[in-house]
Amino acid sequence: MTMSGVEMKRLTGAASSEELRFYEAVMEHSDKLYQIAYSYLGNRADALEAVQETTCRAWIKRKTLKEPRAFKAWIIRILIYVCIDEQRRRKRSVPTPDEYMHESITETDTGRMEMLWALEQVKPKYRHVLLLKYYNDMTLGDIAELLNKPEGTIKTWQHKGLKQLRGIMKDRGDWND
Repeated sequence: MTMSGVEMKRLTGAASSEELRFYEAVMEHSDKLYQIAYSYLGNRADALEAVQETTCRAWIKRKTLKEPRAFKAWIIRILIYVCIDEQRRRKRSVPTPDEYMHESITETDTGRMEMLWALEQVKPKYRHVLLLKYYNDMTLGDIAELLNKPEGTIKTWQHKGLKQLRGIMKDRGDWND
């Protein structure tokens, strides 16, 4: 998402330097934000909406960021809360049959759907670590910084999450057929 010189000039003329710095910081991390949102929500439209909501919340709360170098961890943390809010909202709503019929399911989709179902069964704090580590290629150190926990705790959560996931998958014997 690059801007033309005219668009950038229009933006800089109308925006304060604070808005411009915020915009640049968000754009620097936009791909990562989208990847994380997609791994939590599972579809493009919801992921884009989550990134947009995150940007709005971050702009409103920008004064609470004490250390500018922690911007990435701070905005990802906001995004995770937005995604959790959306997941809770989904649980409260009942989908109509039409919503199920929009996308056809192929053979390759079923394995992915089963894995996402299994991940939903994992305890939330473990699930967050697994999603960030295996779906978003974040290091354990980055996850620890993001979740504001010691790296040893994150390693333990990863281990326990994988153990839970293995148990869930083992109980689903029909996966191995």
